[in-house]
Amino acid sequence: MRISTYIKKWFPAFALPTTLAFILAFVVPFGMGLFLSFTKFRTVNDAQWVGVENYITAFTENNDFLHALGFTVSFTVVSVITVNVVAFALASLLTKAIKGTNIFRAVFFLPNLIGGIVLGYIWQLLINGVLVGIAGEDLTSNSAYGFWGLVVVVNWQMIGYMMVIYIAGIQNIPGEVIEAAEVDGAGFWPKLFQVTIPMVTSAITICTFLTLSNCLKIFDQNLALTAGAPNHETEGLALNIYRTFYNVRNHQGVGQAKAVVFFVFVAIIAFFQLRLTRDKEVEG
Repeated sequence: MRISTYIKKWFPAFALPTTLAFILAFVVPFGMGLFLSFTKFRTVNDAQWVGVENYITAFTENNDFLHALGFTVSFTVVSVITVNVVAFALASLLTKAIKGTNIFRAVFFLPNLIGGIVLGYIWQLLINGVLVGIAGEDLTSNSAYGFWGLVVVVNWQMIGYMMVIYIAGIQNIPGEVIEAAEVDGAGFWPKLFQVTIPMVTSAITICTFLTLSNCLKIFDQNLALTAGAPNHETEGLALNIYRTFYNVRNHQGVGQAKAVVFFVFVAIIAFFQLRLTRDKEVEG
C-alpha cells in the first residue's frame, strides 16, 4: 500500500479526537460567549436578548475600557521591543565560545517557570522597597511607576524564553554563510543586519508573536503588581474585563461583550504581525 493511500485511509481516525476536542473546548464555548455578549444574563439559562446594547455600554458607560485599551497597547509596544531586543542580544552572546553558557541559559530561562501571580507579588515587594527608599512612594502612587514596573516584570519573565528560541535560530545558521561574510570583510554590524537577522527571521516571527499575544493578554502580573491602581490607570484589558464581569452588578453581558472585542482586537493584531514578519522570512 502506498504511503499516501495509507495516510488517507487512517487520517479520519487520528484527526477525529483532536477535531472533537477543538470543537468542544473552543468552538462551542466561543459560540456561547458570542451569543451571551448580545444578552443580559446572570447564568446561561436566563439570558435575555438586548442586541448591541452591551457593546454600546462597554464603550460609553465610562472611559475605563478605552483607557485600558490604550494602556495595554502602550505596554505591549514597549515590552515587545525590549523583550526581543534583549533576548536577541543575550542569544547572540550565549552562542559564542564562552565558558559556562549552558549555566547562563538555564539561569535566564528560570523566571519563565514562575507563575505570574507569584512573580507579581515578589516584584511588588522589591520595587516598592526601592521606590519608598528613593522617592517615598510606591507603585500605586503614580501610574508611571506601575507602567514601568509591569514592563520590568514581564521582561524579566519572558526574556529567557525568547532567548532560547533565538539561540536555536542562530545555531541553525549555516557556518559557511558566516564564514563567507567574514571573508568578504563584513564587520560586526553589517554581518548582524545583512546575515544574522535575515537568517533568523523565522525565530523573530515566533518570538514577536509570543510576546505580542502574551503582552496583550497580560493579567496575572497586572493583578498582583498594581491591581490597576491608582484609579484604574494601570489596568490592562484582561483585568478590566474580569472586573466588569465579576465586580459590577448586572454587567456580565457587558463583560462578555468586552471579551469579544478583546478577542477580535488580539486576533487582528496577531494576524497582521504574522503576515508582516513571515513575508520577510529567508529560506535556509
